[in-house]
Amino acid sequence: MADPVLLITGASSGIGAATARAAAKAGYRLVLAARSEDKLQGLQQELGGSDRVLTTRCDVQSNDDQKAMVEKALATFGQINAVFANAGRGGSPGGFSGADPETWRDMILTNILGVGITVQHCLPALRESRGHMLLTGSAAGRVTIPGSMYSATKWAVSAIGYGVREELRGSGIRVTLVEPGMVDTPFFDETPKNALQPDDIARAVVYALSQPAHVDVNEVLVRPTPPIEDDN
Repeated sequence: MADPVLLITGASSGIGAATARAAAKAGYRLVLAARSEDKLQGLQQELGGSDRVLTTRCDVQSNDDQKAMVEKALATFGQINAVFANAGRGGSPGGFSGADPETWRDMILTNILGVGITVQHCLPALRESRGHMLLTGSAAGRVTIPGSMYSATKWAVSAIGYGVREELRGSGIRVTLVEPGMVDTPFFDETPKNALQPDDIARAVVYALSQPAHVDVNEVLVRPTPPIEDDN
C-alpha cells in the first residue's frame, strides 16, 4: 500500500519519537499524538511537514481527546493503517509498602485505561483497512518484580494484547506486543547502565510492520545484550 498511515501515541519523545522517524523513512504518513505540542510540531517539521505528518495534542486518559485524535486522522488522511499504542508512564519508588498512591493512579490510568481507549477508538478504522495494532508492553510484563506497580500495569498491557488479538481473530487485523527491556528514555533522571536506545525499539516496530499481510508477529521481546564479563 502506498504511503500507509501510522498513528502513534506518546509520540513526542523516547520510543514514540524514534518510531516516528523510522516509520517516516519507511514511507509512512504519520499521526503523532502526545501532551507536548511543541515537541510534536518540531517532529512534524523534521519529518516532512503537514502534508506527511499530522500532530494532535492528546491526553490518553481522556476519552474525548482520543476520539478527536482519530477523527482528525481520518479527516486529514482518510485512513489509518497501523496504530502504535505507545503512551506510558514510569513507576515511583517505595514499592507496595510506601509508594505514593496518586502516582499509581496516574500511571494506571495512562498505562492501562489509555491503551484500552486507544484500541477502542482506532479499531473501526483498522477494520476498514485490515490494519495493524501494536502495543508497547515491557519485559517487566513477563516477570515478577518485587514491589512494582509499573510491572503490574505492563502485565495488564500484555493481557490487553492477548485479548484483543482473540477478539479480532479472523478480521485480518494483526496485533503485536512490543516488549522492551530497559530503555534510555525520559522515564529516567539518569541514564541507566547497559540500556537499549529508543532507536532499537523503533527498528523492532518497523520490522513487525514490514511483514507481509499473512505474517502476524505476535510478540517482540527486546532486551540489551548482557555486558561482557572481564576475565581478569
